[in-house]
Formats: sequence, C-alpha cells, structure tokens
Amino acid sequence: MSFILDAAIAGFSDPHPLQAGAHDPNKNGFNLQQVELSITSAVDPFFSYNSNIVFSQFGVEVEEAYGTTSALPMDLQVRLGQFLTRFGRINPTHPHTWEFVDAPFVLGKFMGGEGNRGLGAEVSWLTPLPWYGELIVSETEAQGEATARSFFGPMDLGVRTPADVETTVAFQQFFPLSRDLALNWGLSAATGPNPTGRDNHSDLFGTDLYLKYRPLESGSPTIVSWTTELMARRRQVPNDLLVDYGGYTSLFYRFAEQWATAARYDYGSGLANDPLDPDWTSDRHRVTADVTFWPTEFSRFRLQGSVDMPTWQPTPIYATMFSYEFVTGAHGAHKF
Repeated sequence: MSFILDAAIAGFSDPHPLQAGAHDPNKNGFNLQQVELSITSAVDPFFSYNSNIVFSQFGVEVEEAYGTTSALPMDLQVRLGQFLTRFGRINPTHPHTWEFVDAPFVLGKFMGGEGNRGLGAEVSWLTPLPWYGELIVSETEAQGEATARSFFGPMDLGVRTPADVETTVAFQQFFPLSRDLALNWGLSAATGPNPTGRDNHSDLFGTDLYLKYRPLESGSPTIVSWTTELMARRRQVPNDLLVDYGGYTSLFYRFAEQWATAARYDYGSGLANDPLDPDWTSDRHRVTADVTFWPTEFSRFRLQGSVDMPTWQPTPIYATMFSYEFVTGAHGAHKF
C-alpha cells in the first residue's frame, strides 16, 4: 500500500491553456494533479488484486480496481475489473512514472483526459516466439465522459450486441540487443461505437517504440532512453469519415544518480467540422524540456518549460511548471 502526492506550480502565457490530460496542470498557480492510493495484494494462490484510488480537490474516483490470475496454464493470464487498456506505452501508466509533468496531448485527444479505461475483461498470452512476445485482447465498456473519448464518451447508448463495447488488441515485443541496450516495440488497435449514430464506429491504431541504454557492468548511473509513439484514428460520422493522427517523440538522459533531463516533441493533426474538437482545425505542435532531481526514490522535483503552437491561434502558449512528488509506503517497480 502506498500514497503518492503529485502537485505542481504552473504559469501559462494564455489564461486558457490547451492541456488535454486530467492530471496536467491547467491553470496559473498551484495545481493538485492527484493523490493516489495504490493497493496491491495477493488474494489467494490463484489471484492477485490491484487498485488505484485517486483523490482530487473535488472528489474521489476508482481509477483502477482489478483482479489478475496467477495460475493459468498455457502462459495465459486474465484481468477482471476496471483498468487502463494496454493501448500503447503511455496509456496504461500513472503520472508518477512519467518523464514529464504532463502527458503528451495526443493521449488526451484520442483517449480522453483520464486515458482509455473501462470496466471489462482482458486476456493476455505469452507467445512461444524465440523473443518475448505478448498478445493482449480486452473487452471494456465504451462509455465514460473522461475515459473513452473516441467511443461513446459521455453518451451511453447501451449494449445490444458485442459491437457496442470497445475491443482492444495489442502485441508487445521485447528484444535484448546487448547487456546494456534493450528495445520494446508495441502494436495496438482499438475499435468501438461512437455516439454519432447507433452503427457508427471509431477505430484507433498505434505503434510505440522504446529504446533504453543503461551500462550495467560499470556501475554508472547513466540512463539514456528514446520513446516514440504514433496514433491514427478513423471515425464514422453521418455522411462522412473523419481521419486524424498524431504522436510524440522524447529523449531522456539521466546523467547523475539523482539528476536527469528530458525533451519531447508533440504533434497532432486537425480537422474541420470535428464534433469533438471544433476549434482544432489545423496542426498543433509542442516542444517541452525539463530537468528532474530525486532527493531519494520517495521524492521528486521537476522544472519544466514548453512552447505550445496551435496553428489555429495567433500566438504560441508558453508554460513553466515546477512539480513535486512524495511517496509513502511500498514503492512498486516501474514498467520497463
């Protein structure tokens, strides 16, 4: 069990910054990103339990709560409950694992402010390939105002057939290139109904690449990693088919035991007559850089600056953020 506090002091050149994530700082002054209660426990010899309960200034929500099998044959595993779908690299993660104060805006554009999550079931299979390859399939509810933006969203039209839920398929592969260098490559797709008509659907496609260098034998604290994630979306709407795309690429460099720096570039295309983002009519670019200091593994301070360039607005949006994080209790291992 652990409590994690993430908060930030932010300053924006525009009083209406276009922050897309529910955990992003989004106003001048102090911002409580979240207080997360994380609970992990063995239930019995057959199941484990995980939950992430998020506290904000205005309420409490169950972000994730699910059970996972631990004794299925044929390298199978099942999750049951509410969880973040394993689409791409950023969506299944939580803010305390991020390399930046805020999330890439393509995540909010396609997935929603809270990420793509829902109540449902997931089956994963560790394939017998000569390298690590995991195939994941999940079925989740398609509605949720902040969690299923490309699908039903806040308008719940109910479930009449299997086509009225969201289906997510992902294939994650891991390649140890050397003792010090490793590569993770993922492919993802999701499909489900959208609220523009009973039989109208949305489809999401994505690929993510993560390359990490860490010299193990020398005992050096150096870590260099490169992350890239690309997404495309097609939506059926009355008398039209809308297609947009976006992504981000980032570079992380830990140059000392307690210090690191990172830079990221975000991109998202725009559409005319988009019912989800009527003002987002053309391309958007954002460049971000930060420096991070860890006094210990249980606390973190980060200074970040960015320039956001929505081309449909006359001027860029400049932002400066100073975030602080404190962890008490058990500190679980982060994803590779």
